[in-house]
Amino acid sequence: MTPDLNPTFCRRLLVAHLIDTLERPSVPTLMTVTGWPRRTLQDIIKALPGWGIEVTFVEDGVRHNDGYYRLSSWGAFRQEWISAQLDRLCKVVELRLP
Repeated sequence: MTPDLNPTFCRRLLVAHLIDTLERPSVPTLMTVTGWPRRTLQDIIKALPGWGIEVTFVEDGVRHNDGYYRLSSWGAFRQEWISAQLDRLCKVVELRLP
């Protein structure tokens, strides 16, 4: 039997995975993909550096908030493990990825 994963842990890894794999992932894009509220996603993105996951915002537009996120380092996490566990992570937070 595999141990239960913490939903907060799973949400953060899933958002990092989406930032790493989606083309030009913005908060509105992440909202569409996950169905999660804007504030939840903003809080998750803000928390990722505390786990050693390096995320930067790339400004790309006329307005200050136009742009997308880019993941530059997974820190201590192995991206291969996250990809292999994607179904399990999604199941914990009841998320269906396209």
